[in-house]
Amino acid sequence: EVQLVESGGGLVQAGGSLRLSCAASGFTFDDYAVGWFRQAPGKEREGVSCISSSDGSTYYADSVKGRFTISSDNAKNTVYLQMNSLKPEDTAVYYCAADAWCSWYPGDFGSWGQGTQVTVSS
Repeated sequence: EVQLVESGGGLVQAGGSLRLSCAASGFTFDDYAVGWFRQAPGKEREGVSCISSSDGSTYYADSVKGRFTISSDNAKNTVYLQMNSLKPEDTAVYYCAADAWCSWYPGDFGSWGQGTQVTVSS
């Protein structure tokens, strides 16, 4: 059974940093892509970043480019999202998701974690 568990969310002041983790079980990261999505209250879920574990390719939404960094530790089956220079508009529930390749569309991902809350105060 594929399982994804996010951790690392919390409350931080604007300009601060957080590192989210996505620990996977039931499959091998080597063959999958892992994406980070977020959903703010009243808004649709949006893609933030994605990493293709097979070749290490990474992708970022324009809104986070230069501030967020995605990485993976295949030995630990864990993907990280380092978030720096956080802004109040980054406040959302952050989810990791896994499937065969990277996509900006949530519907393309078949496996999801439960989400972790990130709140950035101004």
